[in-house]
Amino acid sequence: MLDKNTKQKIINKFKVHKNDTGSTQVQIAILTEEIKQLADHLKEHKHDHSSRRGLLKKVGERRRLLKYLQKENEEQFKDLAIKLKLKIAKKMIEDDEEEKRKLEEVMKEDVEEEEEETEDVKDKDEE
Repeated sequence: MLDKNTKQKIINKFKVHKNDTGSTQVQIAILTEEIKQLADHLKEHKHDHSSRRGLLKKVGERRRLLKYLQKENEEQFKDLAIKLKLKIAKKMIEDDEEEKRKLEEVMKEDVEEEEEETEDVKDKDEE
């Protein structure tokens, strides 16, 4: 369980507007901190099954909130995932880089094809 000071710091860091205490971003950030604390606890207390169940419930809740945020506002979802250093953020960054690389390859191929067509037209004109 988070203490009041830690929770307030998280709320202040991730709030969307001045009086925000319960937006999706704030809820996800709070759940992420609680998940980190529970994971640390379970590393020391491996047989604490009730805490493990609580951890799984929190992970599920965070997953649902992330899915909702992604559906509602993709840009805020990406920003939050990067700020919280979630694994999904790393995957999204890798996917974006791969997509850019593929796009560059396609553009390069298109330019090469255009150059070949231009050369073919010039050859026909010369004949």
